Amino acid sequence: MTALEFSYSLSQMSKTLQPFALKLTKDREEANDLLQETMLKAYTNRDKFAKGTNLKAWLYTIMKNTFITNYQRMMRRGTFIDTTDNLHFINSSKVKIENRAYGDFALKDINTSIEKLDDVYKTPFMMYFRGFKYHEIADRLEIPIGTVKNRIHIARKQLKDQLRIYRA
Repeated sequence: MTALEFSYSLSQMSKTLQPFALKLTKDREEANDLLQETMLKAYTNRDKFAKGTNLKAWLYTIMKNTFITNYQRMMRRGTFIDTTDNLHFINSSKVKIENRAYGDFALKDINTSIEKLDDVYKTPFMMYFRGFKYHEIADRLEIPIGTVKNRIHIARKQLKDQLRIYRA
């Protein structure tokens, strides 16, 4: 197939591809852009088209893959398109950079709250926090395992109440 014949076939197929592009993009301008990009890719890769195969299916595949690639690129960029008249690309507010100040304040508050606990609750809680099992704590402190579980529960509850400003 010559370049002229291929161009003519592409122009004939553009009418059938337009509704598919509109279905994918849900916007007439974006559909026109997608159609134009599909036609350009098809023309530049015309040597890869096997004569005797289905041109329409080949073009639909190119269009679908182009749409998916463009969508993934837009998502990776972390931007969205403002569809108002001024058509700006605006950075998404989903991406934010945090410094460690918030974490440092939280850690200081956590440590202060732990220090405020009565020793009867703080000791089993800190042992559990360091990786001891309930039965190991009970053995070391020479108290029943139920008492260990209860004291850890009370310590958690008190810490939760003292640190409620950090709830999401």
